[in-house]
Amino acid sequence: MILIADGGSTKCDWILLDHEGEQVLKTRTKGLNPAVFKEPVLEERLLENSDLAEVKHKIEKVHFYGAGCGTPTPKELLRSILSGYFTNAEEVLVMEDMVAAVYAATTEPGIVCILGTGSNSCFFDGEKIHQAVDSLGYTLMDEASGNYFGKRLIRDYYYKRMPPEIAESFEKAFDVNSDVIKLNLYRRENPNTYLANFAEFIFTNERNGYFYKLLHEGMYDFVQSRVLCYPQVRSVPVHFVGSIAYFSQDIIQAVVQPYGIELGNFVRRPIDGIIEYYRQHIIKV
Repeated sequence: MILIADGGSTKCDWILLDHEGEQVLKTRTKGLNPAVFKEPVLEERLLENSDLAEVKHKIEKVHFYGAGCGTPTPKELLRSILSGYFTNAEEVLVMEDMVAAVYAATTEPGIVCILGTGSNSCFFDGEKIHQAVDSLGYTLMDEASGNYFGKRLIRDYYYKRMPPEIAESFEKAFDVNSDVIKLNLYRRENPNTYLANFAEFIFTNERNGYFYKLLHEGMYDFVQSRVLCYPQVRSVPVHFVGSIAYFSQDIIQAVVQPYGIELGNFVRRPIDGIIEYYRQHIIKV
């Protein structure tokens, strides 16, 4: 059996497929980003899941696609942890989440974008992935991501740019004490995940002018920085993966319209598209 994982900083989805491509197990752990979390945290989050513990000895292959897995050191750290946990697995592969996004979105040439806790993009030529810009993470980049919008909300609240009635709801939804915010941002681990939690506020409330402006500015920044940088942008479709993009399709359409960009697929949950890819191209049922 083959265990497939799609992991970010916030959460990680796991799917176990049998030799016929049938789903045996679907479960979720906390995020397993090896570029953000230290080894003990990664191990603890894996051990917390009882579903995986029950089947780990039956697993023959582990294919993990995740944020923070694009460079050798964190990639090898996570591969070592997974190999130590799934001791009977003959193959343990760790790949960056961009690969999973491509598998979930298309098998044809195109530009594929991720809008999750962080954000990223690539050009897929039909065989290989090419990235025009190296991601420098949430501090400098990650336009239109969860942590990007979390930062915008907090700043707008403190600069009093947020409409009063929305600010009142924001205060009820989150602890906006400045000491609490600074503690989570500068003293505790995983500030990117902490910031991304605030972004849910945009999507769990009714769309209004303020939220529309916020989303439009974020999508504009992303398109300018991470889409228009590809020379192929007007000759191939642009696909989006992640909940933020899925629930902002109308805004993305409005942002790209002046550039003559063709939009492709919007995939809310990458893991669903990955399963279909594996059934057709890996397991070949």
